[in-house]
Parts: sequence; C-alpha cells; structure tokens
Amino acid sequence: MLTILFDGIAYGMLLFVVSCGLAVTLGLMNFVNLAHGAFAMAGGYITVILVNRLGLPFLASLPLAFAFTAIIGAVFERTLYVHVYTKSHLEQVLFTIGLVFMSVAAVDYVMGSQQQFVSIPSYLQGQINFFGVGIGRYRLLIILVCGLLTVALQFALASTRFGARLRAAVDDARVARGLGINVNAVFAITFAVGSGLAGLGGALGAEILGLDPHFPLKFLIYFLIVVTVGGTSSITGPFIASLVLGIGDVAGKYYVPQFGSFVIYTIMIVVLIWRPQGLFSRAVAK
Repeated sequence: MLTILFDGIAYGMLLFVVSCGLAVTLGLMNFVNLAHGAFAMAGGYITVILVNRLGLPFLASLPLAFAFTAIIGAVFERTLYVHVYTKSHLEQVLFTIGLVFMSVAAVDYVMGSQQQFVSIPSYLQGQINFFGVGIGRYRLLIILVCGLLTVALQFALASTRFGARLRAAVDDARVARGLGINVNAVFAITFAVGSGLAGLGGALGAEILGLDPHFPLKFLIYFLIVVTVGGTSSITGPFIASLVLGIGDVAGKYYVPQFGSFVIYTIMIVVLIWRPQGLFSRAVAK
C-alpha cells in the first residue's frame, strides 16, 4: 500500500508540473490553450535527442528541455497566440486544437510514429528499500524536482512583484497599462514559463508515460481533469487535484485493473457533483 501511495504521489506530481502551465493560462490569463500538451511533447522529444542521440547527461538535459520549450512557447505566443487572446473561448479551442493536430503530424514526420523512451542513467534505476517499502529512485527524483518547482511557482505567483503584476494585468489590462505595467511582456513571460514547465514535465514523464506523436491527444484529458477538478483560481487547487487523481489512478489500476482509467473519471464526476466550480475555486455570487 505504501509503495502504491508513493508511486501515486510521483505520478500526481508529474501531472501537476505538466498541467500547471495550463492552470496559469486558463485560470489567470483566461485563455483556453488545448495545445498545452504539445509543449510537453516537445520537451520530451528534446530530451530524447539530447540524451539518446547526443549523449548529454540526463540531469543536464532537464534545464535545457525547460529552456528550449520556453523559447518555443515565447515565439508562438508573440506570433500566434497574441492574436487570439481577445477571441471567444470557442475560437481559442478551435485554434489550439488545430495546433495540436499540426504538431502531431510534424513530429510523426520528423521523429517517426514509434514510441520512444529516454535512457535513464543507472543510478536512477531500480529501487531503494526504506523500512520495507520499495521506493523507485526515478520516482523519488520526480517528487523532489516537482516539489521544489511547486513551492517556487506558488511563491512567484503569490509573493513577488511579477505575480502581482500578472494578477493586475488579468483583472484589468487597461488599468494595468495605465499604471505602467507592460501587459504584453507579462503575458509573454507567463506563457513562456508555463510552456517551459510543460516541457520539463514531458522530459521527466517520457520514461513513465512513454512518448509518441499522439502524446498531446492521449494526455490532454488528464491535464483538463486536473485543472477542472482543482479549479482555476489558484495553483493550490490543481496541485491537490493532481495528487488525488494520481494516487487514485495508480491505486485503481493496481486493485481494480479491469476498470483501467475509469477510476480517475469517477473521482472527477464525484468532485464536480460536490463542487461544480472545482475544489479551490470561489463560487460566483448571483
């Protein structure tokens, strides 16, 4: 049971790091970016190229995956996304889902359709025995990295000047510009960081989730479930939702494998019946 709990926490942490960028763009920027999974896929393939083909150490490839994906996100944000910020959510959905299918086709053409995994160094393979509980070294790394990122992200959004500027830009961009805030730069940086976090999550998750051109479509529903269940008014909600869903999914597949992924959808339905606005969203007064 403790081993399943540990694996579920690691899986939940991984889901959060990949999904938190979507939580920021959807919850704080009010932009529906269904192409978020494509940036996670980009981070995974960048890591595969750096580690498997160029021989770069795995740990050294992680910050590069973040940086490269953040740059890609910044370029896309300034050239494409900026034109649909003010469009309706339906138009944003159609635009971003179109980018997903384009990314799937492009990766399939360049990298091939076969599933790929990252070569993990030997010191991250296997398990360590902690009071009779088998703890996977690689999953322990995921928990440590994702935990540090979660604390840093929460601090940046809640306790820094940039976080205050972002909230001001989202609440009223016109007033924020009048106060001297460069709203375009704030949105560009936020989108780039969110894309970079997705890329880092894709790099860390390539070994566990597998990597193929249909990655954005296969895991899009998981990212949306995390944001929907957790709510979009804070980072705390998606974080708690990721842990609950990760533990529930791993435990469900272990104890009732015949139901497959049905457990995670059951959790989503129960939570949304109880709190339709999500775990940590404020209900809007009517």
